[in-house]
Amino acid sequence: MRYIDKPRAKNLTDAQYFVQVVLDNLAKNEGITWAMALKEKPTALIGTIGFWRLIKEHYRAEIGYMLHPDHWRKGLMKEAIEAVIPYGFQKMKLHSIEARINPGNDASDAILRSAGFVREAYFKEDFFYNGKFLDTAIYSLLQSSL
Repeated sequence: MRYIDKPRAKNLTDAQYFVQVVLDNLAKNEGITWAMALKEKPTALIGTIGFWRLIKEHYRAEIGYMLHPDHWRKGLMKEAIEAVIPYGFQKMKLHSIEARINPGNDASDAILRSAGFVREAYFKEDFFYNGKFLDTAIYSLLQSSL
């Protein structure tokens, strides 16, 4: 969560809260999140990926993802992003998928670009976290661009 600007889970209660939010979003049809695991160890969570912040009237959702540092730079997140994009466009009937990242996250920038996302905006100091203002880069992928 180096580049995810929100508090990290400090205990089991925090982790359970995250799981409950995921389940609530799914139940209310406001998002979907998948657990990521390795084929050889399918019960060990290594990350998550999903769609949230759905704007149903505009057929748009934000993609979000996290991966344990032990698995960075192995192509796993790119594989996961490429697996969920068709779900978003075909099953969820999205027109566009948005990604918001910390501009310092060069790996996420590269993964998004390699998956066809285009950086559409850069907001300066639009996000206040941990006592300081942070920038946000926004990427988008249109169904028509595939």
